[in-house]
Amino acid sequence: MADKEKTDNLAELEEKKSPPRARVKFEVYGEEMIEKEVKSSGNSGRIYLPPNWVGHTVKIIKVE
Repeated sequence: MADKEKTDNLAELEEKKSPPRARVKFEVYGEEMIEKEVKSSGNSGRIYLPPNWVGHTVKIIKVE
């Protein structure tokens, strides 16, 4: 039980000393961009991408 209390206390301290997240600018080079809304999928989220993107590397940036 003491370990759980320590973990809870650490989480509270992290929340208190972390400043609110500010928007940052990313510069990314690529070949194609698609803007989509993340849909609910069980306990997670999901985005469907075109089949010709399978096997390629993508970067996901949360914009709002």
